[in-house]
Amino acid sequence: QVQLVESGGGLVQAGGSLRLSCAASGTIFSINRMGWYRQAPGKQREVVAAISSGGITNYADFVKGRFTISRDGARNTVSLQMNSLKPEDTAVYYCSYTLGSRLGVDYWGQGTQVTVSS
Repeated sequence: QVQLVESGGGLVQAGGSLRLSCAASGTIFSINRMGWYRQAPGKQREVVAAISSGGITNYADFVKGRFTISRDGARNTVSLQMNSLKPEDTAVYYCSYTLGSRLGVDYWGQGTQVTVSS
């Protein structure tokens, strides 16, 4: 079992920045992938960014150049630095954890609200 605890959401004006963090605990495998998804009201959950245990990153096109994902392997934490935020970035952001390198998500965090005002 893996537990994920997120922090750092909140309210920010358009153009501002927020940093989300997620701490993983429990049975952590050496090969894994952690990431961030988001879900806006009435929309499907979508991937924002992911990073493998080897440091390989992937970003959704709509955040490239604005968001940066990073991780601290020693502390099993992953962070998402979000700059130049837009109102359309408003959503609940979820931390994710995947065992190994397979597709899909094995564990989810509880979610943290990000609201960007115009």
